[in-house]
Amino acid sequence: MTTAPAAEFSIALLAELIRGGVRDVVVCPGSRSQALALAAAAAETCGAVRLHVRVDERSAGFFALGVARETGVPAPVIVTSGTAVANLVPAALEAHEARVPLLLLTADRPEELRGIRSNQTTRQGALLESFARLALEVPAPAAVPGTAEPTWIAGFEPDRLARTALQEARGTSERPAGPVQLNLAFREPLSGAPLGGRGPVGAGTPTVPELFSAARAEADRAAESVVVVAQDRAAPERPEPEVYAHGGAARTVVIAGADADDRAEAFAHEAGLPLLAEVVSGVRFGREAVTNYAALLDQPELGGAVERAVVFGHPTLTRQIPALLKRRDVEVVVVDPHLGRGVEHYDPGGDARVVRAAIVGEPSDPRGSRAWLGAWITADRSLREASSTVHEPDLEAALAPGYRERSSYARAEVAAMREPVTRDMLAESVWRATWPHDRLVVAASRLVRVLDGIAPPRRIRVHANRGLAGIDGTVATALGVAAVTQAAEDPRQAAGTTRVLIGDLALMHDAGSLLLDPAEPRPRIQVLVGVDGGGTIFDGLEVAGTADRDAYRRVMTVPRSIGLRELAEAYGWAYERAATRSELDRIFTAPVTGPTIVEVPLAE
Repeated sequence: MTTAPAAEFSIALLAELIRGGVRDVVVCPGSRSQALALAAAAAETCGAVRLHVRVDERSAGFFALGVARETGVPAPVIVTSGTAVANLVPAALEAHEARVPLLLLTADRPEELRGIRSNQTTRQGALLESFARLALEVPAPAAVPGTAEPTWIAGFEPDRLARTALQEARGTSERPAGPVQLNLAFREPLSGAPLGGRGPVGAGTPTVPELFSAARAEADRAAESVVVVAQDRAAPERPEPEVYAHGGAARTVVIAGADADDRAEAFAHEAGLPLLAEVVSGVRFGREAVTNYAALLDQPELGGAVERAVVFGHPTLTRQIPALLKRRDVEVVVVDPHLGRGVEHYDPGGDARVVRAAIVGEPSDPRGSRAWLGAWITADRSLREASSTVHEPDLEAALAPGYRERSSYARAEVAAMREPVTRDMLAESVWRATWPHDRLVVAASRLVRVLDGIAPPRRIRVHANRGLAGIDGTVATALGVAAVTQAAEDPRQAAGTTRVLIGDLALMHDAGSLLLDPAEPRPRIQVLVGVDGGGTIFDGLEVAGTADRDAYRRVMTVPRSIGLRELAEAYGWAYERAATRSELDRIFTAPVTGPTIVEVPLAE
């Protein structure tokens, strides 16, 4: 029995993807995609990839998004035809707006089965083409007449397709990273001989495991050579010709939104400028970082005095930032390395200057720059001290016999430990419990804005789907992040915990992603669910004060119809509950050994 052309094509395509650096593959079971799925299983068997199997395509897409957010490398998502492809659209849209590499391998019927209402057949190749970096219709491979040897259609050879898809998904100097779809038509037979046998047809070809193992070894050697080059480089790369040089005369702030990188913090540090970094930017650290930037932008002596703003990333969390950037008395400079045709840039006022990179020139007034930064840092420190919810009781002393009687302070301290949990308390506790080797994933719920307003500067790796700022796929994204960080070669990173700060509505929206494959390692992930009835983020909208209250609650909030304990038990997750400060402290001092849901009822 020989392998089918679909299987031969799938083996060759996956081998080239592995050679190009792919380490993780996500598979959703299906009939038309079976050749791709079986090739991925064979690659897992020989250690060439980490395989992740997901039942729901929407969850699979966001899981792959989490992998790519953490690693920068796309994790191909393999799905069958029909509605399976449509379920990938939410993750693909987020990847497009957030500039995250995503590679979708969608199986399809061959040309002769299209347009005749054949089962599970639709125009799926056009679902993503309006925003994908590349959307290709790939004709079905066929066997050479009279032989078992497959033939590739010119221009659609599997190795060439793999290289092109990876390049487009990762982005270029002109276009940012984003989603790529290869819509792969396959004719029956969809699979053939066991994939542990010989590789693609031809004399002297290696076995399939040998082919995948060789591809993995080649990719590893290439990665090591890149690291050596990076370590040996003595001087930083020269910036692109179009740059922005800071002048100290203007009262300038540096703004860092979602998916900004360390260059934002480095620029603010070198220039000595206030860094207004959203908590989801991942760069809220350093002595220039300002926690209460939104409140300070409302102050005339600080926000009202801004003359220039240098923007990195995609700010989405406050109304103050776009309001500042729309002011006609503020010069706006947007730093975006991708200046290709058709690329969109963050520009609320419509008149920003967009540059590839930012460098720091000699300030014309160093003393003025120091005074400007100092004013922001001093004001920020005052606000933080006035509003801090930090409470660090001496638990050992509090539990000792006679402690309450010895001190009125002790009684007050014990009482404080029984405080109900507020949003501020939950957000700040999660922030302080997370370390650089951990990962924090924040959902698009009310809690992310609370965290943004109180989190002090700290170097923490934060992930959030802020491209479209939707609640889709938060749990799945976090599971993707956890899977690759906990498989890292760095033992400290591999020992870290992934924490998810999420509201109950956002959790319910992605509850299906809690289903884990028993064949895969169980991740150390802690999903902290702030329970307030769902949808309270809309309370800040103007309509909340004018609409009929019953009607508003009916359509804008979502009461839970299932307990979180029962949900955790149904999906095999551990469950804990923290309703007081002391219970929350206990949650964060105990080790996380597996997937856990923590229910946190929130006091109004």
